[in-house]
Amino acid sequence: MASQSHAPLKYLQAYPTALQDQVRQLIAQDKLGDYLQQRYPDRHQVQSDKALYAYALALKQEHLRNVSGIDKVLFDNRLDLTHRALGLHSKVSRVQGGKLKAKNEIRVASLFKDAPPEFLRMIVVHELAHFRESDHNKAFYKLCEHMQPGYHQIEFDLRIYLTWRDLSASGKAITE
Repeated sequence: MASQSHAPLKYLQAYPTALQDQVRQLIAQDKLGDYLQQRYPDRHQVQSDKALYAYALALKQEHLRNVSGIDKVLFDNRLDLTHRALGLHSKVSRVQGGKLKAKNEIRVASLFKDAPPEFLRMIVVHELAHFRESDHNKAFYKLCEHMQPGYHQIEFDLRIYLTWRDLSASGKAITE
């Protein structure tokens, strides 16, 4: 097992070492949960697929009116394990009569049922942004930031939240 000070933080590997070291220090002091609780004390009330659909549709209407409609939005309890993703957007093509119809779907990992509202919004915003920008490029992140100011900080804190969840579930030191 890697020592705590050099243990890999699988959700934060793309971030600078100094930032990772700050997170490791919070872990060593057992203050990671306190940090998250202080920054994100609330839990959202979106608990059903129907409510999630209405939530995503409202965000789409507010920010992406000219993007084609959303046909399905749901919480998926297999998502984080199956696809190693927290949310998925897809255009599912189906034959209806003699025509091919594409339907836009968003799936959100079920772990977000108990998350702060900022994290749920960040995931939905991320997936909605893919309806306009397919790649994770400058335009994509600019759109995410437009739909949710502070997007990058919330994404970072979400990664801290995932780290904290893993540590809480395992009750162990950080492992990859």
